[in-house]
Amino acid sequence: IVVTTRREGDDAIAVEVADNGKGIPADALPRIFDPFFTTKEIGKGTGLGLSIAYKIVSAHGGRIDVKSQVGKGTVFTVVLPIKPPAGLAAGEG
Repeated sequence: IVVTTRREGDDAIAVEVADNGKGIPADALPRIFDPFFTTKEIGKGTGLGLSIAYKIVSAHGGRIDVKSQVGKGTVFTVVLPIKPPAGLAAGEG
């Protein structure tokens, strides 16, 4: 696993997490942030982790990007604004 951080333009930061695992099949990629979606066998996962992470990042004005190649690995990039949205800055989050 390789973790990289960087500035994203003038108003955001990015945290990138890359692995060299088995990757995510292309047909599964559009659904990975859906609640209860999992590629794990029955009883091995709830399918909530990425859904919860997506909601938290979105609530902070950010986004999560994903790139994956089967057999080569996956890269998740979380991009967050340096200044939080107005509601969060006032403690409404």
